[in-house]
Amino acid sequence: MGVPTLEQFFLLLIMQRKENKFPPVKIAVLVDGGFFIKRFNHLYNKDKTMTGEQVADCLYNMAMNHVGNNNTLYRIFYYDCPPLCKKAHYLVSGKPIDYSRTPEFKFKTEMINALKKKRKVALRIGTLKDNHNWMMHSSTIKALITGKMKIEDLKDSDVFPDVKQKGIDMKIGVDIATLALKGFVDTIVLFSGDSDFVPAAKLARREGIDFVLDPMRANVEPQLFEHVDGIKSVTPSVLKRIKSKKQENGGTDTCFTNNRSQQ
Repeated sequence: MGVPTLEQFFLLLIMQRKENKFPPVKIAVLVDGGFFIKRFNHLYNKDKTMTGEQVADCLYNMAMNHVGNNNTLYRIFYYDCPPLCKKAHYLVSGKPIDYSRTPEFKFKTEMINALKKKRKVALRIGTLKDNHNWMMHSSTIKALITGKMKIEDLKDSDVFPDVKQKGIDMKIGVDIATLALKGFVDTIVLFSGDSDFVPAAKLARREGIDFVLDPMRANVEPQLFEHVDGIKSVTPSVLKRIKSKKQENGGTDTCFTNNRSQQ
């Protein structure tokens, strides 16, 4: 085979550019775990029958949907706190409760353990501060104020422990700054609906990073649009496969095995 002429070389280059409109880029995906779980349950898991491992598969799939087939995944960063693990007594009934035996504890533990096993996933675990107090749901407060509910009607489910995540926003901000200043990636995708990331996003954009926000179809504050390069919400393409497997097994929870070729 002869050496291609200069004209043939440029013709081949033009054809390749037509096939790939944009050159491949390296992408980092950052996921605010508390936000992700809340929105995912609202959109796809209203009955909360999916296991933590299945939701982890959906998270990985959604991240890879942002990356696409022609680009390279640098890493998926997942930010969350360990679940509440203590023994207490309900404020209303006084009955004892062990939070390490609750469905929420089992779900989050399964999800974190599943993410640990996935390729190119880095966990950023914060701390959970227990204020040793109780909070009341806003709907319950409204019902009490309007007279639709009396104090005697309160149930254990109307109140919940006052716990706060610590260190998550700081970890997200530090990682965004590090990725941008060291030039590790070309694009950052952030699953979040919080405006606290704006200063870090502005820094990343000044360093030439393409910053994309995935609010998971939640309403975005108008002022956030000027601080990101784009807003895009993706859906988990593996969700139908997970639910079909569940139906095949008689409605019992089953684990969807992650396709390693996507990693």
